[in-house]
Amino acid sequence: MSQLELNPHPHSERLTLFADVLLPVPIPRLFTYRVPFELTDDVRAGVRVIVPFGSKKILTGVIERVHEQPPREYEAKYVAEVLDEGPVVQPMQFPFLHWMADYYMCTAGEVLNAALPAGLKLSSQSRIALKPEFDRETTDWEFVEREEIILDALIQTESLTYSEVMDLLGIKSIHPLLKSLLGKGCIIVFEEVQDKYKPKVIKKVRLTPAYSGSVANLEALFEKLPEKQEGILLRYLQSVPVYQNAAANEGGLEKKVFTKGDFSPSSLKTLIKNGIFEEFEQITSRFAPIQAEEYSIVLSEHQAAAKTQIMDHFAEKDVVLLQGVTGSGKTEVYIDIIREVLDSGSQVLYLLPEIALTAQTVDRLRRVFGDRVGVYHSRFSDNERVEVWQGLLSGRFHFIVGVRSAIFLPFDNLGLIVVDEEHEASYKQYDPAPRYHARDSAMVLARTHQAKVLLGSATPSVESYHMAREGKFGWVKLTQRFGGATLPTVQLVNMTEERKQKTVKEDFSSVLIGHIEQALRVGEQVILFQNRRGYSYYLNCTQCDWVPRCPNCDVSLTYHQYLNQAQCHYCGYHERVPSECPDCGSTEIKRVGFGTEKLEEDLKLFVEDARVARMDLDTTRKKNSYNLLIDDFEEGRVQVLVGTQMVTKGLDFDNVSLVGIFDTDRMLHFPDFRSHERTLQLLTQVSGRAGRRELPGKVIVQTHNPEQHVLSWVTSHNYEGFLEEQIEERRTFHYPPFYRLIRVILRDKDKDKVERAAIILAKTMSPKLGRSLLGPQEPFVGRIRNLFLMHLIVKLERNAVSLTAVKQYLREQAQSLTDQPEFRSVSIHFDVDPQ
Repeated sequence: MSQLELNPHPHSERLTLFADVLLPVPIPRLFTYRVPFELTDDVRAGVRVIVPFGSKKILTGVIERVHEQPPREYEAKYVAEVLDEGPVVQPMQFPFLHWMADYYMCTAGEVLNAALPAGLKLSSQSRIALKPEFDRETTDWEFVEREEIILDALIQTESLTYSEVMDLLGIKSIHPLLKSLLGKGCIIVFEEVQDKYKPKVIKKVRLTPAYSGSVANLEALFEKLPEKQEGILLRYLQSVPVYQNAAANEGGLEKKVFTKGDFSPSSLKTLIKNGIFEEFEQITSRFAPIQAEEYSIVLSEHQAAAKTQIMDHFAEKDVVLLQGVTGSGKTEVYIDIIREVLDSGSQVLYLLPEIALTAQTVDRLRRVFGDRVGVYHSRFSDNERVEVWQGLLSGRFHFIVGVRSAIFLPFDNLGLIVVDEEHEASYKQYDPAPRYHARDSAMVLARTHQAKVLLGSATPSVESYHMAREGKFGWVKLTQRFGGATLPTVQLVNMTEERKQKTVKEDFSSVLIGHIEQALRVGEQVILFQNRRGYSYYLNCTQCDWVPRCPNCDVSLTYHQYLNQAQCHYCGYHERVPSECPDCGSTEIKRVGFGTEKLEEDLKLFVEDARVARMDLDTTRKKNSYNLLIDDFEEGRVQVLVGTQMVTKGLDFDNVSLVGIFDTDRMLHFPDFRSHERTLQLLTQVSGRAGRRELPGKVIVQTHNPEQHVLSWVTSHNYEGFLEEQIEERRTFHYPPFYRLIRVILRDKDKDKVERAAIILAKTMSPKLGRSLLGPQEPFVGRIRNLFLMHLIVKLERNAVSLTAVKQYLREQAQSLTDQPEFRSVSIHFDVDPQ
């Protein structure tokens, strides 16, 4: 902890060094600071520093460059403090951060803010204290009652935070009082900086040197110790073999050992007080040590051939696409290649699209690689993420498994990046900036390190497939399932016909119910997929058509029966479900549509004694909830798993013979040029959970229109045929991969203002961009968190125009618009390669 007064730094030192500091602010530049003489030996690229910013703020930034050139435009302020002994950001990371800022049209400061884990960002808090020279007895100033209360409190304590002053006075606005006390010369205002990262510390005890180094003294103790104290000593000697090895005493024993069972805390306290034991603290890792098992990977003939082809491609190309059907054993191929890269001394990054995929994958990787594996995702605490960051810097970890933010970790010798399920939309960051795509960014990161990239998927994206087909990526196929398993049979069920015949139970067709009962009868397991959580889509009054809507977003509220709440899935707003309609007073309120919660409830009614569990965002908020659900399903304690997209990705269960898919039509008809691609990917991926071993698999797809052409690709397992068709459509209608897209997003609290701003911006840019500019238009959800949105889309033919020049033009026009007084409140952001 350090305290920094917001006063000018004294200029008495002879200073020669300057530091260009990258600050986590949305300003597109570095800031140059003067280095005080006493910090000259401490500054270097990559270390964090505390610097003043503006008249009152202090910020934590990272030094990018140290030099001897003072800035010409302004007088440099002083670096206040250096926080690290060595770099926390590697020199190789800076070019990558600046590339990301340039490509995704944001600032390097915004990228840094996304890159650093929260535990490495310092928090600052304004505090007040009495001015050292202030003498209350001799001052001529008079004070009002509230000022007197503040001064009395400051005499009793060293300093107070703003919030503590508010609580003390019971008021919300204290700034006039503080301004008055500052004017009277009574107080100073300073920033207290608190490092968020705290290492894990365990309390331990050990024998003092007088006893650990003398067997005679130790033996004599037993003659005089009371029974309870003697029991503590015996327990210590059982665990720490001091007789055989006196040096073992150095590590001691955890104090908590003596807080269990029959041990007396007061007896231990007495032993410490009498100088027999001493207490000490030890910093330890939050990650338990894991030993690699004797886990041999024996590749099948097809897997071995695929690996050979991948390595051959790597001799000529930097990126290879491994297209393997679900259950073909892509992970084993990854592991074999990863082992070779690690053995060569290089680092490996293994990207997964979501946390849900990490549990099974990480367990498998740790069995092979043990403690060399670090895991990095948002369900870890701030402190755990900092430990992974520092573990990579220290060399403890050589292999990282993580979600998209793992591309920001401080690698210095990266040899391979594996992007598993490369087609997943979860690799795209939407808000806040940088709005990056981890798959595409990983390729740039790999070039920085001269590393290779292995993309893997059973359902590759149109863009990756096209690059492979054109020969820009290496392309390897695994067309057979591991162990001779066959692809599941896919059956389309016509829900319109079933409803006419009245054979539907709630949202379950008779076909699906029959197959579920049959699977459970023979001890097999079932996965049910519905891409919507909650109980029902929304509530609706049958008398006046009232629907509860979010006050902050333009969406209806989703009904969650378990909580008896209607929730907004955009901003988190929720409200209790009324017993009667607030508009007309009717109690006839029906539930419209269905989500995973309702499917779970209905299934328990329709299939007697079925052990059902649900995997969605609502049931997996806790840190280890994914792992527990997966363990329960894997061990057979759960027979039917109902879930959202989480159940479609990468899970591998031996005993699943049936997959049921709901609400296919809604996904297919979503207004987006990628909707067919995404739906086919989801259907193919979730279908791939069935029949992965010797069990034959069956997939039931419920639809109101089984004649839809796009569904024929699912039943025939011809995903490549679908991709070929999509590529021709994209070429015809000018979409990726033949055109680049940039979405211009305008936001404001005033709907009329943001609409006017979008129209003016479009008219201004239209003469230059012509048909490349589409819009403006209101997006599918036109208001989120009380901000109204308007979109413009810029379509650019690949290699036909200068992308850099167009981006610069867009920035200039956006800046020109927001410089106008009328539109200063309008925020304009850019989403490059929107998904």
